[in-house]
Amino acid sequence: MALLNTPPPALGTPAPGFSLATADGAQKVSLEGAMGSNGLVVAFVCNHCPYVLAVAERMVADFHTLQAEGVGVVAIMSNDWRIVPDDAPDKMVSFAAQYGFNFPYLVDETQAIAQAYGAVCTPDFFGYDSDGKLAYRGRLDDARMGDGAGRTPELLNAMMALAR
Repeated sequence: MALLNTPPPALGTPAPGFSLATADGAQKVSLEGAMGSNGLVVAFVCNHCPYVLAVAERMVADFHTLQAEGVGVVAIMSNDWRIVPDDAPDKMVSFAAQYGFNFPYLVDETQAIAQAYGAVCTPDFFGYDSDGKLAYRGRLDDARMGDGAGRTPELLNAMMALAR
């Protein structure tokens, strides 16, 4: 999944519900349980994607900032790890630890949730307001594969505006 342009967002669309297991299988996380008082970011990511690897540190830093502002965060992996073994749940646990995820990293084994959201690539970001309506669909920032120097943190800016 390596598209550079995502479909136009249907702003105001309600977030599709989900109940997915964490990578370690220890718990299930639902849309309602993940929602923060100031909204929710749903990020479709995986372990092996070069685009995810390029933004992982910036993504986690931005997510920590958003969480401090009452925005919930979940990451969802929808790849078939039987085809892409690097995305297997045990490797998701290691990936999350390596990058400091303090938010749930969930397994969408059937890809039903990715399809419900219209996720088309990794990473693919969806930002919802406190009413669960889509307010942002797009990229993390404008740095692409760069190191993030001088970047515009588009997702962070959009969600911070909602949180205020």
